[in-house]
Amino acid sequence: MKIPALLLALLAVDAGAQGVYVCVQQNGVREYRNTGDTRGCRKLDTESLSSIPAPASVLQAKADPSFPRIDGIVQKRRDQDRLQILNDEIRAEEARLAGLRREYQNGEPERLGSERNYAKYQERVALMKDEILRAEKNIEALKREIGNLK
Repeated sequence: MKIPALLLALLAVDAGAQGVYVCVQQNGVREYRNTGDTRGCRKLDTESLSSIPAPASVLQAKADPSFPRIDGIVQKRRDQDRLQILNDEIRAEEARLAGLRREYQNGEPERLGSERNYAKYQERVALMKDEILRAEKNIEALKREIGNLK
């Protein structure tokens, strides 16, 4: 079994000068230790691990004022467009919800001719109820999203 490099790096950092040991228990499970009883364990070579620094472009982006930024007016226009889209989605979802509620008729929708079996009718009613709940949750989520914009 290969040891993930990240695990070894974390263990090596935590272990300090003590080192990291792999111990195989009687049931065959491997355990990695840097403290406690390490008798019968094998020390791992963690000296060969190296760290890779973040690319300079990422570090410069945070500190460099010449890094491209979006103009405030452009961002405001984008936010307005997003708000309009979200409002349109709410109106569509509210219209869908109204239609579902009308068809649902407080849990007693009209029975269809293809629903001679009462279980089929109950299944359709349950699906309608689920659709109503889903539409209500969608509206709540859209309203939260609009709240985040303001």
